[in-house]
Amino acid sequence: MTPTAHILTIEPLTHEAFAPFGDVIEASDAVRHFPINAGNTERFHDLAKLEAHDGRLIMSIFRGQPRALPFTISMMERHPHGSQAFVPMSGLPYLVVVARPGEAPTAGDLRCFLAKAEQGVNYAAGTWHHPLLALHAVSDFLVVDRSGSSPNCDEVMLDPVAIIPAI
Repeated sequence: MTPTAHILTIEPLTHEAFAPFGDVIEASDAVRHFPINAGNTERFHDLAKLEAHDGRLIMSIFRGQPRALPFTISMMERHPHGSQAFVPMSGLPYLVVVARPGEAPTAGDLRCFLAKAEQGVNYAAGTWHHPLLALHAVSDFLVVDRSGSSPNCDEVMLDPVAIIPAI
């Protein structure tokens, strides 16, 4: 007999709710900011704790195919040797599914966040997360993560699975 799928609740992405998993990257009054360049630029400062153990930080662009909802979450991954930051470039919202660092998560451990088009996320090293979940259209993301000689991706299959319902 197959266990019943766990239905996820889609939550808004906020700094407070996402804190156990990493950082929200956005230009808002919730973060330290100040004027620079003779007042012509507002600097939103030190938005994410970027980590690269046994390697170096690299910058890439990931192009995500849109996912149709409802969507089944059957696998989660983590990067134990570095953080992984995603900054949307396509002006579209997307979904973020995470679980706390540590032992392999179950479907009941997962949280699902709806990120606004202007919000990025930085997964702390070891945070379980689902790969990119673009919505509506093909979407580009600027990604800062670790490159190194040691393996840096653990995957776990979920049983039962989790379902992201239609919005």
